[in-house]
Amino acid sequence: MKLTIIVPAFNEERTVGRVIERVLALPIDKEILVVDDGSTDRTWEVLKRFEGRPALRLLRHDKNQGKGAAIRTALAQMSAEAVSIQDADDELDPNEMPLLFALIEQGRADVVFGTRHLNGQSPHTIYYWGDRILTWIFNVLYGQAITDLYNGYKIFRREAIQSITLKSRGFEFEAESAAKIAKKGYVIHELPVSYRPRSREAGKKINWKDAFKGLWTILKYRFSD
Repeated sequence: MKLTIIVPAFNEERTVGRVIERVLALPIDKEILVVDDGSTDRTWEVLKRFEGRPALRLLRHDKNQGKGAAIRTALAQMSAEAVSIQDADDELDPNEMPLLFALIEQGRADVVFGTRHLNGQSPHTIYYWGDRILTWIFNVLYGQAITDLYNGYKIFRREAIQSITLKSRGFEFEAESAAKIAKKGYVIHELPVSYRPRSREAGKKINWKDAFKGLWTILKYRFSD
């Protein structure tokens, strides 16, 4: 089975090259779709160094539109039987992606999320508590039992991701995709993943506004399409 790996990137000149090298080295059948979401730093220059590498395509937005928009651009180009998201910030280890993908390959799951909270590695910061609260609300409203709604590793079988219509432009993609998948009746499986968080000073972009957008997204799609 082939996996499409989507790498949305915005102003990640310090980490995106390392992430791409590690994704290219994964021992799985893959295509890699990298979307530069209107970066204003040297991200595109770094990505151009990989142009022509087998199984990799570079896409670009003229201006920043958000993580969700970058993912939707790549989803329209995917050709594999499953799709995964790989953030360009190097907080998650690409070498663990095949472990999640194996559940899809073996026919044991249609949707697999990584979780930072089952191995005790996620520090109890404001980001941790924000995710835990949003995850709890999501579970109550959608009848799920996941632990990490805003984990960047989400892998979907092609039929699952194409069964929903995504509209989000920003980080609320995490909540929207989970909500719509749950409403379709898919069971969300989780596996622990490693996590190396960075600070806002080091480039972390998600903030308290995104938490409110995520909450609104969870509520909105519980009662509408």
